[in-house]
Amino acid sequence: MKSLLPTLLLLSVAVSAGAGADAAAAPRGVDLVLLNGHVLTVDARDSVAQALAVRDGRVFAVGSNRSIRALIGPGTTVIDLRGRTATPGLIDAHAHISSGGLAAVTSVDLGGARSIGEVVALLAARAKTLAPGAWLLGSGWDEGKLAEHRYVEAQDLDAAAPANPVWIDHTTGHYGTANSRALALAGITAASVDPPAGTIDRDATGAPTGVMKEGARDLMVSFIPEPSSADRRAGILASVRLMNREGMTAAKDPNIYPADWDAYSSLAAEGLLTAHVCTLWNTGTTLVSAEAMIARLASLPGPRSHPAGADLVSCGVKLFMDGSGGARTAWVYDDWNRQSVSLDRGNHGYPLIEPDVYRAVVRLFNDAGIHIGTHAIGDRAIDWVVDSYAEALTAHPGLGLRHSIIHANIPTDGAIATMARLQRQFDAGYPEAQAPFSWWIGDTYAANFGPARAARLNPFRTYLERGVRWAGGSDYDVTPLPARFGLWASIARETLQGTWGRQPFGSRESVDVHAALRSYTVWAARQLFIEDEAGSLERGKSADVAVWDRNPYTVPTAELKDLQCELTLYRGRIVHRAEHSALRIRAGAVRASGSAASGT
Repeated sequence: MKSLLPTLLLLSVAVSAGAGADAAAAPRGVDLVLLNGHVLTVDARDSVAQALAVRDGRVFAVGSNRSIRALIGPGTTVIDLRGRTATPGLIDAHAHISSGGLAAVTSVDLGGARSIGEVVALLAARAKTLAPGAWLLGSGWDEGKLAEHRYVEAQDLDAAAPANPVWIDHTTGHYGTANSRALALAGITAASVDPPAGTIDRDATGAPTGVMKEGARDLMVSFIPEPSSADRRAGILASVRLMNREGMTAAKDPNIYPADWDAYSSLAAEGLLTAHVCTLWNTGTTLVSAEAMIARLASLPGPRSHPAGADLVSCGVKLFMDGSGGARTAWVYDDWNRQSVSLDRGNHGYPLIEPDVYRAVVRLFNDAGIHIGTHAIGDRAIDWVVDSYAEALTAHPGLGLRHSIIHANIPTDGAIATMARLQRQFDAGYPEAQAPFSWWIGDTYAANFGPARAARLNPFRTYLERGVRWAGGSDYDVTPLPARFGLWASIARETLQGTWGRQPFGSRESVDVHAALRSYTVWAARQLFIEDEAGSLERGKSADVAVWDRNPYTVPTAELKDLQCELTLYRGRIVHRAEHSALRIRAGAVRASGSAASGT
């Protein structure tokens, strides 16, 4: 596909001359150099160099092998890339680092199950390790991946763990299933009324099936004991270490609570956060809860007030306008579909907050100068969100708050036009989109969205054509965390199973790899408010670097999802080195983080 971004420029004479001048000013040498590779800088010209130098945790120079060799001193660590490709560390603009990691260390992973029988078997194996009455938790199942193409129900789970209450979260996190024992603990019966902004799924007789959506899910989860602080810390560390292995150096973690912040803070204080994390706080659904959050945020390091090089920053707040495309609870104009071409008649989803209250809460945060990220999946929800941003910013202009539309799955043409205007006038209205939705939950999405809506999913090419910039993310643990999947999915738009065809979302909205990489680097950096620190490999920026086994700009699209990260630098420190990497490292003064840096 022809690039939609500027043609690559090989840095040579100009950069080499600059690096030579640096050599004269740097008699002690730099701390680390990368030589003999392809350095994709993702700068304004999309320049490609051969080598890079690091000093004091920051990029000191980028240029030719010759110019960078001139900066080597006796204490310099030299890494021979041997033709490998270096990129900026990848950035995820929407990943549940804390809760996703917590699920990874406390729940049974059901993401690989391909039948209800497999779900039951996995849970039954865990149940054997638990005392009677202890909660059994699972996560990651998706009916679109199951042979039966239906929800897992209470009667299925009863067979797995008859002596334990069971809750299994769907991969979207917007619904899940309880077994009969858990339903009884929560007092859910045929007589139970759906809670506000929630759905208790029922069979033909009116009896609960065990499937609980949105507010009903929240009700059920409230009966599960709170995790320990040790488990929260372990979950965050598990996510961050996965980021390190996948060449990812920053993420925005949305929807955190005080216990999450405390776990993050303790890890940051101990120097254990080997990636930058920007958080968004869950702020409830009322003006009272919003006012309380404004008071809380006043004492925390914000996106404009934190010290340079901070590993943990409180970036703003998260609101929910609607539900899920998987649960068919997102707020849309037209009836949801079933099985792609049938209709779920009368179901338009619903808002998770009273629309007028949402608009008032947006005004409150905007006037306080606080960044807002709003979850909006459906076209009607997206319209309401961007119009609310426009109203608030017009009444009280605030440049650079970068309010975002989280997910923004199927925006109308009007919403896209409003996004473009908000970005031009106020530096706000940015989609934070998840390309892997079309892959990992794509079969469920294709069934629920139907052909007309499916073609509008993640309209990245239209964004480019209309001057809209977006930030890429995974929504981990809704989809797997590695950003390489997002690079691939931005171009391929293929589903995992192909139940409704390999490309039910079409290819009209595909973009090329240059745009895809920008969405996971320099464009994502802006949404974390770290564009001066990260997102491109330029002098003075943090030396956050990923080294890959192949060049994303030249490999076939299908190979992008199989990229292997051989080395990750965060702030100039080696935080990951692949065990069997062929990179040659001559040790010097590089600051290494733990055993990941071992080897020569």
